[in-house]
Amino acid sequence: MTLNRNIPPPHPADSRLSRILHPDHPLCREDVVWMLEYIKKKVADEDPALTELSQPRLLKNFHCFAEAAMSLVHRRHCSAQEAGRLRAWLIEAAYGLTTPGTADPHRKANAD
Repeated sequence: MTLNRNIPPPHPADSRLSRILHPDHPLCREDVVWMLEYIKKKVADEDPALTELSQPRLLKNFHCFAEAAMSLVHRRHCSAQEAGRLRAWLIEAAYGLTTPGTADPHRKANAD
């Protein structure tokens, strides 16, 4: 086995994003809060990736961010269907902020 020294090690946030957004990972409140904090920090830091997004796309990101946040406020027992919807909101809310390979279906589709 040889190591490619040109490939940087994965960032810890990328690993966590990938794990949280993976469909087989059971979501917990801590994961959702972490994702919302991650997105909030990226927006507050004015991440350059956001400048590449169109205004309609930014509005969709915000809408999905708000839906995910409100789901925590109104939290009831979370069925598999609700967990799937919450995961979809998180994926859409993080659109443009995730690196390729971290469960961003839009980037994956565009890369092919």
